[in-house]
Amino acid sequence: MTETGDGAGTIRVLLVDDHQVVRRGLRTFLEIQDDIEVVGEAADGTEGIAVAERLRPDVVLMDVKMPGTDGIEALRTLRELANPARVLIVTSFTEQRTVVPALRAGAAGYVYKDIDPEALAGAIRSVHAGHVLLQSEVAGALLTQDEGGNGQGRGTTLTERESEVLGLIADGRSNREIARALVLSEKTVKTHVSNILMKLDLADRTQAALWAVRHGVGG
Repeated sequence: MTETGDGAGTIRVLLVDDHQVVRRGLRTFLEIQDDIEVVGEAADGTEGIAVAERLRPDVVLMDVKMPGTDGIEALRTLRELANPARVLIVTSFTEQRTVVPALRAGAAGYVYKDIDPEALAGAIRSVHAGHVLLQSEVAGALLTQDEGGNGQGRGTTLTERESEVLGLIADGRSNREIARALVLSEKTVKTHVSNILMKLDLADRTQAALWAVRHGVGG
């Protein structure tokens, strides 16, 4: 485990991966970014949970396959603990059976380990800004899957404005961008998002985006 000091004004990132060489490579690149600071590392899911609770990073880069507590279970635990960190899955596994459960567990998105370094920095900035990184192949897979009980048949309870907000969430828009698009205050958008989650019985905006994709809402 490695920890560093506070980074006011920057995006504070925690690296969770069981391969030290991967963590070292990520740290080496991210530390040259002016607006990103690696505040800690962890070698497995259990350690990642503990460090995330202590450091409260803005973004966690989480591997999926790790010994002991894997990335998906660690993600579920962080959500149960109401940890505010946005979790970006960084994986070498492209199978939908790996990626889709991670998104259902509350991941803000996922990228592959062979991602271009600049694209990774962009992905970190994007999820930190409130975006959901939902790639097309996973969206297509979700369209063919069963609802699993969450929000089934409840879309008709949304108001017209809530449906508009939901569509923009599905497009990956942040609250600020939704506010601009609909000429609303961010506070009003946050209220709409809360109402959407409550009415559809969903845990977070990532699940809302998945629900919207399955039901053809948004782009």
